[in-house]
Amino acid sequence: MFNVLQHSTALDGIRVLDLFAGTGNISLEFLSRGAAEVISVDQDRVLFNFMQRMARSLNETHWRMVKQDVFTFLNAHRGRYDIVFADPPFHMEGIERIPTLVFNAGLLGTDGTLIMEHQEKLDLSHLPGYQRTRSYGLVRFSFFAPPAPASTPNP
Repeated sequence: MFNVLQHSTALDGIRVLDLFAGTGNISLEFLSRGAAEVISVDQDRVLFNFMQRMARSLNETHWRMVKQDVFTFLNAHRGRYDIVFADPPFHMEGIERIPTLVFNAGLLGTDGTLIMEHQEKLDLSHLPGYQRTRSYGLVRFSFFAPPAPASTPNP
C-alpha cells in the first residue's frame, strides 16, 4: 500500500487519521515516512495501552491515540486530514458506512484520500467517492476521494 501511496501522494508533513488502529503499525509507518501528525482510534483497551507504551518508548510526540468506538468517533469528531486509513475487522457490520461518515464529517481535505483495507470478496466500488481497488493476496485496499459537492442551479 505504501508503495502505491508514495507514487501518488507526498507523505511528508501530512496529517493522518488511522481508524481501527489495532497495534498502531500503520500509524508508525506513516510517522516513519514523514507524517506530521497521526491520530489512531481504537476501542480496545489493551491495544490502546500498547500504542501508548509504544509512543512513549519511541518518544514519539506526533502520535495521539483515542480510545473510542470508531463509529462514535466519526459521528462526533471534526478535523481535517490528508489521509484517513480504515482497517475494520473483516466481518464487522456497517463497514460500508465508513466512507459516507468520513465525508459527512468533513475529515478529508479536497485532495485527501480515504483508504479502506478489507477482505477480497467485499466490493466497495458502489460507494461515494470510490476511485480504485488494489489487491494484495486475500486483502484489498480501496481508495476513495471526497465526492465533488453538488452544484446548485442558478436562479
